[in-house]
Amino acid sequence: MRSSLFLALTLALGGGAACIGTADAQTAREVRKQTEASMTLSGVIDIGRDGQVEGFQLDHREKVAEDVATMVDGTVKAWRFEPVLVDGQPVRARTTVQLRLLADNLAGNTMQVRVTDANFDKVRDENNLGSDDIRALNMRPPVYPDKAASIRGQGVVLLLVKIGRDGKVADVIAERTNLTSVGPGRTMDMLRDVLAKSSVKTARSWTFKPPTTGKDKDAEFWTVRIPVHYAFDSKKERYGRWSAYIPGPRQQAPWITGEDEKATGTDLLPEGGVYMVGRNDGPRLLTPLG
Repeated sequence: MRSSLFLALTLALGGGAACIGTADAQTAREVRKQTEASMTLSGVIDIGRDGQVEGFQLDHREKVAEDVATMVDGTVKAWRFEPVLVDGQPVRARTTVQLRLLADNLAGNTMQVRVTDANFDKVRDENNLGSDDIRALNMRPPVYPDKAASIRGQGVVLLLVKIGRDGKVADVIAERTNLTSVGPGRTMDMLRDVLAKSSVKTARSWTFKPPTTGKDKDAEFWTVRIPVHYAFDSKKERYGRWSAYIPGPRQQAPWITGEDEKATGTDLLPEGGVYMVGRNDGPRLLTPLG
């Protein structure tokens, strides 16, 4: 993919990865080398009895650049899954998918775009929607910290939240803080710390409704992953847009989450969602990603 996608990414870098502070040129240049550009898309896949993809419907296709949508179509339709079995017999199946695209080679006039993560789930009965899942009851967003707002610091904090059977937060950590503002290393470290502490403090007061059906309903506790966005354009539609960010270090939860250490698809979750950790209801993809 060439010019049109490069322009889209350039705009994302200009609007999303803004400079903060007064970094010297060398420091800013080195920090920008760590930049990743990512996009999250979703859709529905129809799987045949042999595990082949019989159909794919990209959500909100009109919001996605045509060259990106065409690449995703071709990638998904070439996938093969482990056959879905019911009573030991292979059947046709339908799954929802959340895709993460990554753009490499940010310098020059070309770049490589690939699908790096894919999370699958079964399409649920609309009459029983959400009963197998954790649902938010009170999830008041944190206040934008003054220290971050004063330097127009922006980013996304990925929280890992441990929820007890009473629906209250038993523990919470900032798993990762990805910044969309660029500055000197010390300023970025400070910004990550401020945003993470703000998110964790607020999350401790959140409440949830535990699952009432499904295999996880009798668990001792549940772990969810929740993205908290700090942005001055928070109401802007992000679907189908490139997001440029500087990834932060990842922390492990001090409790057992049930998630594989190699779990993927966690860096750019859609805003406003509550994503259960350690559960995979969807089909198993056999085709390597990337």
